[in-house]
Amino acid sequence: MVVRIALAQTVNAYGHMPSSVEALASLADHMDDIRGANLEHAENLIVRAVQSGAKLVLLSELFAAPYFALCELPMWRALAEDACTGPTVTHMRDVARRNAVVLVVPIYERDATSGQRFNTAVIIDERGTLLGSYRKTHIPTGVNETAAYSERYYYGASDGEMYVDAAYNISPHRLYPVFDTSVGRIGVAICYDRHFDGVMRTLATGGAQLVLSPAVTFGRKSQLMWRAESATDAARHRIFIACSNRRGAEAPWGVEFFGDSHVMGPEGPLEDHSDHPELVLCDVDLASLGDPDTAGWNLVTDRRADTYAR
Repeated sequence: MVVRIALAQTVNAYGHMPSSVEALASLADHMDDIRGANLEHAENLIVRAVQSGAKLVLLSELFAAPYFALCELPMWRALAEDACTGPTVTHMRDVARRNAVVLVVPIYERDATSGQRFNTAVIIDERGTLLGSYRKTHIPTGVNETAAYSERYYYGASDGEMYVDAAYNISPHRLYPVFDTSVGRIGVAICYDRHFDGVMRTLATGGAQLVLSPAVTFGRKSQLMWRAESATDAARHRIFIACSNRRGAEAPWGVEFFGDSHVMGPEGPLEDHSDHPELVLCDVDLASLGDPDTAGWNLVTDRRADTYAR
């Protein structure tokens, strides 16, 4: 089964960002405007991707806003929304239905029951049906040569209590659902998750053929490891991995996100067929996962789990 998938690599589309970090407080009453500008921009990209043959579109991590974790301001918490009924998911369910496309929609979530906030990706099928969501499991706070980032200030690690429709989930793991969709069996690993051994293996063991990894990443080491990690994990676990990263800089921080969104398969990178700088389009042959490895490897069955440290 060959499926054309699209990856967005955008930056904040809101056109009235201040020129200094100190002036960000002036945006406190404009959270809906920021979200609205980014939803409109994302919808236009989705329509373009579908016109180019895409059956699945992955949006960027926390796409409905600038990457606000570059500073600590409580006003950004107002952007958090319900993963089932919030404005972003409601809008994107309609977009999916009107364009007959599967969407992976990364949002800033506020749990309606606990009030806790999470970095979440919502999976919507081509009928506009909400299949469920995935909450980011590993949350970074740190600094590199480019900037500091403070994600733990805004949201916590997954508690496994996200909404998942059991009719579509084929994985028994409470933290890592795998969704059986019309375009294949898909899992999600958000940004920092991809660095941890066991994440991709858990998703592959749970039945994933394609893992979607939306990210906001920058800095020398992150760029060095960006394709190396996806290439290694795709070959090691015999899956496809689609990585979406922002491309460009956002005012007022000016941090340069290097983009380089891509799809990696067990045999290496897939060709990008896009003619648009904010989209990557790749044809994924899921049936090829059943073919013999060209190197003669059979890493999945030859792995000796009894020889590793627990």
